[in-house]
Amino acid sequence: MTTLREIQKHFFHSLSPQFDKEEIENYFSYSCTYLLGYSRSDAILKIDQRIHYTRVKKFYSVVAELKTNKPIQYIFGRTEVYGLPFFVNKHVLIPRQETEELVRWIIDKYKLQDKKYKKNKLKILDIGTGSGLIAISLKKNISFSNVTAIDVSENALIVAEQNARCNKVKIDYIKANIIKSNFSKKFPINYFDVIVSNPPYVLQSEKKLMHKNVLDYEPHLALFVEDNNPLLFYDAIANFALQYLAKDGNLFFEINESLGNDVAQLLANKGFQNVEVKKDLNGKDRMIRACKL
Repeated sequence: MTTLREIQKHFFHSLSPQFDKEEIENYFSYSCTYLLGYSRSDAILKIDQRIHYTRVKKFYSVVAELKTNKPIQYIFGRTEVYGLPFFVNKHVLIPRQETEELVRWIIDKYKLQDKKYKKNKLKILDIGTGSGLIAISLKKNISFSNVTAIDVSENALIVAEQNARCNKVKIDYIKANIIKSNFSKKFPINYFDVIVSNPPYVLQSEKKLMHKNVLDYEPHLALFVEDNNPLLFYDAIANFALQYLAKDGNLFFEINESLGNDVAQLLANKGFQNVEVKKDLNGKDRMIRACKL
């Protein structure tokens, strides 16, 4: 029988031409978690444990798929974000650190306002929900909220609904195109206290800078926007918010690091106040908030 140490050596021998040491260590640890139920420290302590051949075959299969640049989250079909489990597949983006930071920003702003929203719950709308990460994380951490989520993709909504069930939360999902849909009969005017979106914001011209694991596997519908209209979704969502965001409500976006000033100016021009661009942990402009007064 093969030991875990030998499996680890196979990871490094097979993947070192494509990935750096830290990435391979993360892939090995991730695989130990989902194939053996081991934490990173468990894998270290049990490195000389013998592994049954059926598990060994699965480890080797993971290596083979990684060599095709398939993201490991898609290989296992799941990941964990903000301490919560999420199913993912080719129809939804793999959750990123900056999206988790956006979620944390909203939670930190509202988590102590339960008395204010005790009677009329905090009403949140997530536009372009994808896997449901933002909507579900907010609902789990802001108990006094009612959360609605929109996506144009039927397949993405299937994943989001599965994630809501997995995390035991109720989210109202709606299939709609924020660019084209007429929402006049769906929501009352000035209804939502929070509108949040991580819309497509990667420019087509930035494709050449991206890794194959993103280009070949993640849904382009959720990633890219034309270079000649980079603010398409921000403009449409801001116009929507002018109608459906309540007085003193907040609009939150994840943004392209190169478009912070442009999005801020767009929001200011539409009359939003207290526009704030926030940097992520890497010091890049990746989030923005604005208030409707």
